[in-house]
Formats: sequence, structure tokens, C-alpha cells
Amino acid sequence: MSSDFEVNGENQNAPFTLKIHRGEGMCLLAMNWKEGSPPDNFVGFAIEYTDPEGNGPFYVKNRLAFLSADGSVDPETQDSKLAPIQMFRWVHFPRNADLAGDFAYTVSPVFMDEQDELSYGEAQEAKLELSRETYPGQLNVAFTRGFVSSQAFVDRFASAGDISTLLPANADDGLNFEPTHPKTAEALSWMGFEARAAVLDLLDQAIEDGDAQVRVVAYDMNEPEVVDRLEKLGKRVKVIIDDSGSHGAADSAEDQAAELLKDSAGVKRQHMGNLQHNKTIVVDGPKTQKVIVGSTNYSWRGFYVQANNAIVLEGEEAVRLATEAFDAYWEHDDVAGFGQTPAAQLQNAGLDRIDAQIAFSPHVEDNALLEKIGADIETGTASSLLYSLAFLYQTHGPVRTAVTTVTENDQIFVYGMSDRKVGGIDLQKPDGNVQPVRPEALTEHVPEPFKSEPTGGSGIRMHHKFVVIDFDQPTARVYMGSYNFSSPADTSNGENLLLIKDRRVATSYMVEALRLFDHYSFRVLEEESGKTGDRLFLARPPREQGEVPWWDKFYSDPQKARDREMFA
Repeated sequence: MSSDFEVNGENQNAPFTLKIHRGEGMCLLAMNWKEGSPPDNFVGFAIEYTDPEGNGPFYVKNRLAFLSADGSVDPETQDSKLAPIQMFRWVHFPRNADLAGDFAYTVSPVFMDEQDELSYGEAQEAKLELSRETYPGQLNVAFTRGFVSSQAFVDRFASAGDISTLLPANADDGLNFEPTHPKTAEALSWMGFEARAAVLDLLDQAIEDGDAQVRVVAYDMNEPEVVDRLEKLGKRVKVIIDDSGSHGAADSAEDQAAELLKDSAGVKRQHMGNLQHNKTIVVDGPKTQKVIVGSTNYSWRGFYVQANNAIVLEGEEAVRLATEAFDAYWEHDDVAGFGQTPAAQLQNAGLDRIDAQIAFSPHVEDNALLEKIGADIETGTASSLLYSLAFLYQTHGPVRTAVTTVTENDQIFVYGMSDRKVGGIDLQKPDGNVQPVRPEALTEHVPEPFKSEPTGGSGIRMHHKFVVIDFDQPTARVYMGSYNFSSPADTSNGENLLLIKDRRVATSYMVEALRLFDHYSFRVLEEESGKTGDRLFLARPPREQGEVPWWDKFYSDPQKARDREMFA
């Protein structure tokens, strides 16, 4: 069994290399040709895997296929053995990713002759343990799927029922909303993915541990599975709920939640200098000592629509720090008061052999962190910067300036995503160009063989707040949390921020950044093809004068070439 977070294929006779990076419930397979460029008749990679229980092999599916003889497209997904992957990297979600043991991958190069017959070259094989927890017993990174607007969601759930039967249209109706979608349980588990499971599992552990004390700080609070569990804790739970803006209105979901929890050990409404924007749960008991922080709100959108992350920290020190922060929030409603407490300092979380530090906002001038983070990004990034930052382009400041500076440095590889001010998402490409993505686009322009996608309702869809610096270096590190990398997050709001210096954790966030970037990049391609009436299909080898093979752009375009080399 492999405990590595990166493994390599070792077949010296294969014409390409294979490197697999461990993600959370997923993995990144990266391939590269060993010598020069591939031959013209190379048409992609066939990918198959076997799970730790020996089930399989299963071929990775491809929605794109070769055009049929009459020029039509096949509406069904096909095995990559017949519809090879025409990419040099691929993020894969295996079935039952939480199974203990190794997932065994086999990747084969696929070739096509003049009669369109396929053949297969020497394969690379590698085994990788995924497992649910990043560092069992210490730290776990968990993500929501964030794929309501996707072909995968359409295939699995949209045909069985309208999304309006699955999610409430209004957040304030959330605590009383009962889904009637025929695949509700499966859909919520699929969309909420590991982050939802981490939150609900921790609350279940707290309920079972009869002497555990629980402390919760929440911005959104409209998810009934969370509130129901908090109610069951009775006098063992204290809760702080944001009351800014619409959250403070009579009969808001947060107001309803506060009323439902009135028999707890205490409920406090708060907005600090602007927002109480935390998403924190602390469980301190004889059996369970864990803390959850991150960007995942305890809401329908937070779990099921948005791309979010949650981080679980275990141990006495992490619990002590988070409890001290809760107590400081309970005592201080003002920035000056909280900002001078130890909770506002960046402190070591006390994990064994993992350099993890945590701080809570708001800060005062002496312990503010935004400029230090900006300086670390701007002057400390050596090889790569990958980020997923909600609201980045809505606020000016040191981090936005640093991202711009690093992006302009041709020596540094940059991929990024930011939610746009007026709908949609911005993709930051390594060449410095920003590509906008409209969430409603694929309800308007859908090329065959794709289907219209739901938008997931109004509001932002990419809610992450993380920055990955130099994932491939010994100095790899990640900043993440509820903290929006803005001045309000630093010196006004209630927030959590972590700095983790660890390659395994950095690799997890790198894979998450790539899978979202690839997802939305392809949505741009779908929209453009739909507008022009073009079809999307796999490329055959060049047959006419002037034609180039599908892989040519990955060698002729400097940015795509660097992408091919960076991850493989």
C-alpha cells in the first residue's frame, strides 16, 4: 500500500511518463512524452483503474468521441479505450474514493492508422492510496463538489427532476424546505461531497460523545441537517450567528435558527466591524477533539452549489485555540477588543510534523496579516501560483496587487479563478489573459452532444478562498479559510485563516484548483462552439496538407507546453 501523495509509472519501455497526484476524493493523472513530441498518429490516452477491493478495471469515460462516418456525434459517453483522452493531464473522481488501499491506474497511448483502426502502445501503471483523510487523526482537507452547473449533474440528476425540487429558491426558506427530488439523498451527498460529510460527521460525533462541549460561529445558517444536530446538543452547545444585513432581518433563516437554538447554552448575534463571517465548529470532548474551519457556510448554497473547502484539525491545541477565539468573540463585539486578544495572532495549531498555523480576524494594526500575505505571494513565489479567490477583483489591496505582479512574471506558472462582480467567473491564464465565464451561457448555447445545464440559482458559485504557492517545491504552502484576502477580512470581519506549509496539503489544493479551472475552461469552449454551431469531437491524425495533430498546441504554445511539463 502506498502512503505517497505523488507516484510515478516505472515502465522504461513506455514512450511517455505518468505521474499521479493525490487529491481529496480525486486524483490528477499527468502524462508527458519522453523524447521529443509524439508521432502524428497518436490520438490520446486510454485510462483505466481498479479499486482497492479489486473491482474493475473501469475505463475513465470521455464525452467527446470521433465523428462517425456520416459526420454525426455520439450522444453517449464512451470508454477512453475507444474515445481516448486528448489531454496531457486529467482529474479523475474514482468510485468509492474513500476505500482503504491502493487504486491501481493503467494509462496506455492510443494510435490510429489510415483505416481509423485503433491500437495501443506500452502502458504505464502506478498505484496510489487516496483514503478519505489527508492526514488521518490530525488534519483533513475536504471539498464540496461545486458542480451543479455541469454535465455530470445533468447526467446524474437533472433528468430525474427539476433542480427547484432539490434546492430552495430562497435562503430564508431553507430551514423549512423539504426536497421532493426523487434522488434527493444521492444528489445531496454527491454535491456536498467530502465537506458536507466532514461537517455532519463531526456533529454526529459530538452528539454521541455525551460530555463533549460544542462551540459554533456561523455566517449563513439555513441548512436544516446542521441546525437539527445543533438542537440535539441542547445545553452542550453555544452558538454565535451573524446578524449583518439580511441576516439580521426578522424571520431570516439566521433569525429562525437562533430561535430554534434558544434552549442551548447560549446564542449570540454578532457582526463585528462588518460581518461575522466565520464558519467554525469546535468539539471538545473525551472522545472527540476537533475543529472545522474553512469557507463552507452551513447553508444550502454553501454545501450544494458553491465550490468550497473545509479543514478539520484534531488535537488539544487546535481545540484550545479555537475555543479561545470563540470566547473572545463572545466577550468582544468590537474590532479593538477582539483584535488585541491572542486569538488574533497567527499561532501554531500543534499538529504533529505538520506546520499549520491559524489566526482569527479581525486584526488590529500590530497583528494585521494582509500585507504580509501579499508580500509572501509577490516576493516568495518561485515556481507556481494557483488560486481560487472569491471577490478578488471586487477589492483592491496587497493580495490583488501581488497576484497581478506574479502573473506578469514569465518565470512563474499561474492559474487562477475569481468570482466576478456581476455574475460569472474570471479565469486567470498563465499568459496574463483573463477569460470570463458566464454561468447562464450553457442554458443558451449548447453544442452536441452536450445538454443544457442549470445555473444553480443566483449568487456566487466559486466561494473558495485559497492560494497555493510552489506546490512542487519543499517550500510549498497554502493560505485558506473564510478570509477573503481583503482589508475588511483582515481588520473588520470575523474570519478564520490558516497557513499550512506542507506539500501533501498543497497538492490537494493544487488538484482542486486544476479541476475547477479545467471545468470552467471547457465551459468556455462549449459556449463558443454553441454560438458558432460547431461540434466538439476528437481529432483524427492529420490527413491533409497543412493539418496538425491534436497535441501540436501543447508543444507550439509556450503556456500549454509549460502546463504539460509542470504537472508531469
